[in-house]
Amino acid sequence: MRIYGLQKMTLLDFPEHVACTVFLGGCDFRCPFCHNFELVENLTDDYMEEEEFFTFLDKRKGILDGVAISGGEPCIQKELKDFIIKIRDRGFLIKLDTNGYHPGLLAELTDEGLVDYVAMDIKNSLDKYGMTVGVKDLDTRPVEESIKILLQGKTEYEFRTTLVKEYHDVSDIAKIGELIKGANKYFLQQYVCRENVPDKTLNPPSEEDIKQYLVVLSQNVPNAQARGI
Repeated sequence: MRIYGLQKMTLLDFPEHVACTVFLGGCDFRCPFCHNFELVENLTDDYMEEEEFFTFLDKRKGILDGVAISGGEPCIQKELKDFIIKIRDRGFLIKLDTNGYHPGLLAELTDEGLVDYVAMDIKNSLDKYGMTVGVKDLDTRPVEESIKILLQGKTEYEFRTTLVKEYHDVSDIAKIGELIKGANKYFLQQYVCRENVPDKTLNPPSEEDIKQYLVVLSQNVPNAQARGI
């Protein structure tokens, strides 16, 4: 496993736990608003080998509770399950960030109790998914299947959407609410303009828009919240 980034300690990435965050390379989406796009394309030779990471992790026993695995999209990595098992064998919890496009692996990890928390991005309403993730004619069935897997509640989870003014409106949010009806946790995150995103013309929605979205969501996802706003 090649590790393209390591945040040695975080209190934010893994709810209620002290963790480190590992960033893996590659993704099957090309979101125009991606903050980690350098991990999606044009990967460099500047990476950490797995052995170096585990040397670091062994020194953090008793300090860190867990490891958050992010990307890119971790689930495209063939070695992911073995990587997770090696981490768990050292006594650490696992949080997985995913775009939900690999329901087979997600089901395997949750069924076998190999992940303790999953954060899945809901990019948009299904009819606008391909446009939003930069993949024309995207088949959204894997996304829908991953949502169903998490709603079964075999592991703790959250859904989250990064809101972009040019991509999301109130009707989209209403459709997402129907898609994840009954979800325990759903967070709306305001897009932040950065220089490293593919499309630098994009903008965040207003706080008033987000308040309206939460009202619309209250019917299907009463626990929905705005995060970091």
